[in-house]
Amino acid sequence: MTRSLREVVKEYMSERRVHKYRLVTKDGRCNIEFGNVMHRNRFAYVLDIWTTFVETRWRFVILYFVASFTLSWFIFGLLWYWIARDHGDLKWQNPPENNTACVYSVNTLTYAFLFSLETQATIGYGNVYVTDVCPGAVALIVIQSLIGTIINCFWCGVVMAKIALPKKRAKTITFTDQAVICPKKGTLCLQIRVANLRKTLMIGSQIYGKLLRTTVTPEGETIILDQVSIDFMVDAGKDSLFFVCPFTLYHVIDKTSPFFDMAVDTLHQQEFELVVFLDGTAESTSSSCQVRTSYLPQEIMWGYDFLPIISRSKEGKYRVDFSNFAKVVPVPTAHCAYCYHNEAGHHHHSISGIDNQGFEVIDIEMPNVTKM
Repeated sequence: MTRSLREVVKEYMSERRVHKYRLVTKDGRCNIEFGNVMHRNRFAYVLDIWTTFVETRWRFVILYFVASFTLSWFIFGLLWYWIARDHGDLKWQNPPENNTACVYSVNTLTYAFLFSLETQATIGYGNVYVTDVCPGAVALIVIQSLIGTIINCFWCGVVMAKIALPKKRAKTITFTDQAVICPKKGTLCLQIRVANLRKTLMIGSQIYGKLLRTTVTPEGETIILDQVSIDFMVDAGKDSLFFVCPFTLYHVIDKTSPFFDMAVDTLHQQEFELVVFLDGTAESTSSSCQVRTSYLPQEIMWGYDFLPIISRSKEGKYRVDFSNFAKVVPVPTAHCAYCYHNEAGHHHHSISGIDNQGFEVIDIEMPNVTKM
């Protein structure tokens, strides 16, 4: 059955609204703006010019790359033209036949620009060269060669640094779009699955989370983006993980957890954002890397568990089935953490009743009891 256009538009606007109010996007980018920055603080970007260029988008890097070389060629071309004009080597100056030019064949602005390009790019076509009659020309060719080398080194470094950015490695580490809450090892847990799509390892991996929400202190102060630490762990611990296959991270929902007071009926009514971090060092490049993602209350599924994805073949090889990476199945789960831990007096009762299809009504005969 096809959905109506109104339903499609409503779903699209809902996704845009969720993306707008999310601090950290699914791919780890921070959705935040800086306003009213003082001019002296903006000048700090110029002082830290290396980081500024490395963090610049590729389209602007290419623009600056072309502009820097073209501008330097043109500026030095004007200087070569000025030297030729000062020596009287230009065509319109009608130099004598026995005149020895400062730069052979540089008698127009076009030739001056071409000679500047050939000098800085070390091309040298052979019919344009500097003579020994002008010391200023010799000094200028040395200066241009040094400046051209500096420009080449700078842009080679920028391009290599952008290619080797650690966040590129983060693209090959993926989290599930949904988180689940279900029982695990005798306790109620919030679970997230993460996978490394490369065979090279992330050394010294550490996993942790932050719960972001707006809180009001007893003094009446409103704290926006109040951060609460969320501990995540796997079966092997939480530090220095052997990240060779996908992991299922779990956070134990106990009395110290901010999820302890939530229930299946109230979870999606909450306003918070769970940001999950994975820090590690790339094995191939030895560069530190951080991977981030976030989950809103609507992206946490209560009463579901992830399907297993790791199996072992008859030949003894381990196999990861990524088709089940984000698939979930419903599992019996308590209505709330209080119910699971059987805490008296704090149960969250469901507003709408749920029929138990396996319930069977039977008659019970009361035995004869003699009163004393």
